[in-house]
Order: sequence, then C-alpha cells, then structure tokens
Amino acid sequence: MDTRRLRYLLELSRHGSMRAVADVLGTTTSTVSQQIAALAGETGAPLLEPDGRRVRLTPAGRRLADHAVTILAAVEAARADLDPHTEPAGTVRIGGFATAVRRSVLPAAAVLAEHHPRVQVLVSEYETAEALSALLADDLDLALVYDYDLVPATVDPAVTVTPLWTDSWGLGAPAADAHRVRGKGTLAVFDAFRDHDWIGNSRNTADEDVVRTLASMAGFTPTVTHRADSLDLVEDLITAPGRRVGLLPAGRATGPEVAVLPLAEPAIRQRAFAGTRRGRAAWPPLALVLELLTR
Repeated sequence: MDTRRLRYLLELSRHGSMRAVADVLGTTTSTVSQQIAALAGETGAPLLEPDGRRVRLTPAGRRLADHAVTILAAVEAARADLDPHTEPAGTVRIGGFATAVRRSVLPAAAVLAEHHPRVQVLVSEYETAEALSALLADDLDLALVYDYDLVPATVDPAVTVTPLWTDSWGLGAPAADAHRVRGKGTLAVFDAFRDHDWIGNSRNTADEDVVRTLASMAGFTPTVTHRADSLDLVEDLITAPGRRVGLLPAGRATGPEVAVLPLAEPAIRQRAFAGTRRGRAAWPPLALVLELLTR
C-alpha cells in the first residue's frame, strides 16, 4: 500500500466528504477519488460505498482508516527521526473540559499559530468520560480529563495520561452563611452545610463522588438536588433563592454573594491530565502539542 493514499482515506474518515479532503490536502476531488480507488485496488477490498449522493467508508474502509492512524504516525516518527529539522504538520483533534481548554489549549494554539502554522488544532468541549470515549473511538487525538486525588479515576490501559496541573478546590456557599462553620478542617465545613441542598456535575460523577465521600466522613448523606457542568451556573445556583452549596476552585474570583470556603485535612485537589492512545504520542504534531501543554 502507498502510505500517501492512506492519508486520503484517513482524512475522508475524519471529514466525511471528498470535497473537504481536497480542501484539507490542497488537491481536487478527482484526485481524492482516484487515490482511494487505487488504494482499494492495492488492498483488494472495497473501501467506499454509496450513501445517497455521497459516499461513505465500508467496514473494511473504517478498519483500514484505524490502521492508517498508527501507520502514518510511525512514518512521521521515522521521518522526524531521520530529519529532526522537519517541521511538524497535521491536524490534532482535542477534546476536553472547558477549564483545560481555556487554561492549556488556547495558549498552546497561540504558539502554534505563530511558530508552527502547519499544525492545526480542532477543539471540542467534553467532560471526562465523553472525552475518553471519543479518544478510544479515534474521534480525538488528545483528551483533556480530570479527577480528584480523593477519588482517583480508573483509566483504560489503552490510554496514556500525562499530568498537566493540580488545583485546590473549596466549597462554594452563600456568603451570608459562611459564619455557620464551627471548627477547622474539611469535615467541619461539610457538617455546617449538611442541611443545605448540594450541587453536582451533570456530565461527570467525580464532583458528586467527592461530595458524597466527604459527607459520609462527616456523618451525613448529602441531598444533591441540582447538577451543572458550568462553574458560572454553580455560582448562580448558590446565589439564587434557597440554600445551596457546591464545589468551586479555591482561587476562583466570585461575586460578593458567594464565599469559597477553604477545604483542608483532607484537601480536595483536582488533577488535570492529557490522554492519548497508547503508542500515538510519537506522531510529531501530537508530540508538539503535548510539549506545549506540559510547559
């Protein structure tokens, strides 16, 4: 098989149309069609089938596209090995939670735009479980995920994780109720709000797992009545009529009606990671993005 033709197939699996592939690779739809037809001849298997007025990959085509990711990554790694001055080029698909996108991906994208314009990033917002599923399905090249050190996440062995950063978290509560805390430590803070409603995350169980673990240690079962995956919405729920509390980053700037109470002994630390499919991180554009994320 001609590995250059594998690139056409891989881009078709990612973008869904020959016109999009032609635009990405700077060629014509006719060339795309001819190259994939030649690849089908090399493999001896049909790679495309009609889908209305368009075409789609056959099961054999999808399997070959999966192999193409690894094959092309190996070719790129070998090329970079032989010529360390080769400029990385390609599209890196990144998915992850909003804080990591703002904090890590956007600064990296700015560096890429200025110094490595041939490397592009496509960004999608996902919560941790969604990002990992997309990564394993090869819909992403890199997943930005998180857990809390109090309840570490279990990661599929097919995924390699690279630590990015760690943040302390506190308990967001109505500022008018901050005086309720008696004593020191996380359990005293939780105990002070045992009769409040608690806010969890609508798309990730990690926050609620932390809340339930610490509440159990403080001797009560929390009533989780609201779930949100936006920190701004968590704040709005805290300040709305009623009595609600929820986890927030310790360093977060909030309005005067919200107090972020420190939690210590035990502390709550959110840990952010970059996840890649095992063996894929050597692909030069992905390796470059990982290097920028970990700086």
